[in-house]
Amino acid sequence: MAEPDYSPGSIINLGNLRFQAKTIVEGLMLGLHSSPYHGFSVEFSQHRQYMPGDDIRHIDWQIYGKTDRYYIKQYEEETNLNTYILVDNSASMGFSSESAVSKYQYAQLVAGALTWLLINQNDAVGLAIFNEKIESLFPPKSMNSYLNELLIALQKTKCSKHTHIGETLHNITEKLPRKGLVILISDLLDDKKTMMKGLKHIRYLGHDVLVIQLLDPGEWELKQSRKHRFKDMESGEDIKLDVRQIKDEYHNKIRAYCDEINRECGENLIDHTLILTDMDCRIALMEFLRKRNRLY
Repeated sequence: MAEPDYSPGSIINLGNLRFQAKTIVEGLMLGLHSSPYHGFSVEFSQHRQYMPGDDIRHIDWQIYGKTDRYYIKQYEEETNLNTYILVDNSASMGFSSESAVSKYQYAQLVAGALTWLLINQNDAVGLAIFNEKIESLFPPKSMNSYLNELLIALQKTKCSKHTHIGETLHNITEKLPRKGLVILISDLLDDKKTMMKGLKHIRYLGHDVLVIQLLDPGEWELKQSRKHRFKDMESGEDIKLDVRQIKDEYHNKIRAYCDEINRECGENLIDHTLILTDMDCRIALMEFLRKRNRLY
């Protein structure tokens, strides 16, 4: 029996975002029961290891007796995660080359699947869709009835306007009501300095952060031959270039840029993962589960 296809080109043809998200999550669950993820749990622990400063009254002495280690009991308010999903819908996210889907379509699939997974785990999910400003902002809730509202908002929003990731992150951060996990989904094609300031602001206020950087395969590898006309997605400017003259330098610069983001994120305890939009849609969810299992 052939293995199901979870490529974005296949998933995007399945219908509305609700069914697409459900399919990705169900595919993730199937994958977790097969090599190399056998035994990887999506049921999250109700305990965490004791840290200096924790109230010793919450130590679980039964676990201590079995393991000789201190663990703190976590109550419902602590164990139910608040996750804020921030989705970039600036004009550059509308780009696609040979990939079947644009970066924003891929972001919709990832954000939709994460929302489905989290709400079905009784976690609270908030959503922000932004470009040079906040287009939509939904506070975190864990109700099943909220799922449709978030998925509809994601599905109906189109790409538009310029990117100001750093400034918009500052504005969003001030509106997040409680500490939690912030997941940024973006191509990160903006001024790196101001963007990192925005991410550091989120960390400063006590949130954990996962950055999912989406790039089209055509942005990662220039496959055009000889002279080609490129168009800036946000300014509309046309640029005619001979690919043979710039290919090596371009490859070096795009990789160096992504490496710098990865390094700076690591220095600030921010998880960063780069995903190309022709990759399996379940990859981003696995990165989320790894992040969550480390934190909680």
